[in-house]
Amino acid sequence: MSDPVTVTYSLEEVLKRMDDKLDKMNERFDKIDERLNKIEIEVTEVKTELKGMNKRLDSQEFINRSVAIGVIIALTSGVIKLFFPNFLNLPH
Repeated sequence: MSDPVTVTYSLEEVLKRMDDKLDKMNERFDKIDERLNKIEIEVTEVKTELKGMNKRLDSQEFINRSVAIGVIIALTSGVIKLFFPNFLNLPH
């Protein structure tokens, strides 16, 4: 069988080491927390930019739709005038 192992460290030294390691872990967690906050802020900024872009796209779609309707009406009236030149020419 194996002989028993004796530890010659003092309790104070072991506790100090543990405290140092906990401090290092706290520092790491603080850095991670700072990074997460920065990422959260960036995500919020991106969402705000997307909302602005959505509003611009909505107005652009309205303009495009209006232009398309105008072109269709112009083409239709041109075709009607081409094939029916006396259409809506009322006698005076």
